[in-house]
Order: sequence, then C-alpha cells, then structure tokens
Amino acid sequence: MKTKLDYYKIFYETAKNESFSTAARNLYISQSAISQCIRQLESDLNTKLFIRSRRGVTLTNEGRLLFQKIESAMLSIEQGETLLAQLQHLDGGSLIIAAGDAITSHYLLPYLEQFHAQYPEIRIEMASSYSSRMVEHLKEGKAELAFINLPVDDDELCIEPCTEIHDIFVCGPEYNAKQSYSWSDIAKEPLILLETNAVSRRYIDEKFAKKHITLSPQIEIAVHDLLIRFASINLGVSCIVREFSEDALNSGAIHPLPLNPPLPPRSIGCAYLKHNPLSPAAKAFLELMGLK
Repeated sequence: MKTKLDYYKIFYETAKNESFSTAARNLYISQSAISQCIRQLESDLNTKLFIRSRRGVTLTNEGRLLFQKIESAMLSIEQGETLLAQLQHLDGGSLIIAAGDAITSHYLLPYLEQFHAQYPEIRIEMASSYSSRMVEHLKEGKAELAFINLPVDDDELCIEPCTEIHDIFVCGPEYNAKQSYSWSDIAKEPLILLETNAVSRRYIDEKFAKKHITLSPQIEIAVHDLLIRFASINLGVSCIVREFSEDALNSGAIHPLPLNPPLPPRSIGCAYLKHNPLSPAAKAFLELMGLK
C-alpha cells in the first residue's frame, strides 16, 4: 500500500460531499489539513484526483475510478461496525450451544425459550452429541457453550456446575421387583444402560467398579428417553436420571427400585474455553441461567 489508510478516508469524505470544508467539518479536522492530505495522496498515486473550483471540488476520471473502490471498502467497514454494534447490543448474531438431547429437552428448553423471547434477533443453534464430543466442539470452535454431564476434567475449560442430578434404577409396572436391592443385586438384573462412550454410563460403571462389581447390560442404547421406554414395557431394569424422568415416574409408567445405598448425586455443568472471551450473547445466556 503506497499511502496511509487515513488519507483514503479523507478522500472518500471529500469526494462524497464534493467539498473540502464539509469533509473537514465531518472529520473534525481543519480544511487546510484536508487539502494537505489530498495533495499528499495525489502525490503518492501520481494522479490528479480532484478538479478544484470556487464552487467546490469534483472528481477527475481517475478520481471516480478510485472512489468506486474506496466507497465499496468504506461501506463494508461501516457494515462491519454496525454488525459489531448489533452483537454488543444483542440485536443480531448467533449463539451455538452443544448439549445432549436429554439435557436439552429436560433442562435447557425453558432457558432457550426465555432467551429467545428476550433476544429474538439472536439465532440459536444446537449441536448434539456425547459429552466428550461436545468438548471437542468447543475446542474446534463449533460451539461456544457446552452443557455436559460431570465430572469432566480438562485444564482448557471453565466448568460451572448448573444443577444436581440423581441416577436411579427403574422398572416397568409389571416387573417382578424386590423390596430392596444391594448393588450386587442390581448387577444381576437384566440391565438396560446407555452406551459405554456416554459420560453417564462411565460414571455408573466407575461407581460399581469401586465396589468390585462389573455391570453387563443386556441392552445398550444411545438415547436417555429410550431407557424409560424400554423399562416401561418391562424389557428390564434401566438406569435413568430422575430429574429427566419426572413425567414417567409420576404417571406410574416406571417405578424406582430401592437401591441401598443409593448412587451418589452428580451434576450437569456448563463448559466454555478458559482463554477465549465469551460473546455478548453467551454472557447473556449464562446470566439468564444465573451462572454469570
């Protein structure tokens, strides 16, 4: 680039208004400074850009060619500034959230509805996968917030616990259940569990492994709601999240099995990259949830 960008801004303002004095007023600099910058620009480009007269200035043919290009660039800059202002004031842009189907359906949905009502111009995008894959979404820039099953240990992430959840074992109404179950008793039942790559499944396996008990499910599935459905038709005993299954429990479609002692509670957390600043939309969503 042969000359300073400021000179092109001065050229643009002068050409647009066909006046040195108007350009000086709009840019809050003196008219002599405008004239000096234009002379310097013409010298740098070795081209006469303006025809000066008592009534003002008009562009030469070369000046009109340059103005067409400068005008396009200035409009793009102004559009960029407007877009950034919209993002700051939550009048536009997008928010990408990674969360599993169960967390979205049974926990996030009311917050998403409230956020959309409050900021209708922000486009909400959802990415769904296992918790481990959601962390990858964050690191790959494919999501800004991820709601995941805890515990997750990662030095690159900030993780804020959101709500406590409880894993329980359930059966259908016609299942021949006992009055009480030890952990070894439960392990002998026809179990229906999430697939092994799910954080929830790993959590259960690890807790049982500490008691030297291995869980060998008859059925493994990927979707939490199918655990409820399979148990309700008496296919076996499912391990579900109580807070995600209130409707089925209250309706009697499934019944909890009394495990002694019960599984310890765990949490759902919101994760985001530690060293990446959050967008205004992400901050607003966390504030709405009471996390910021």
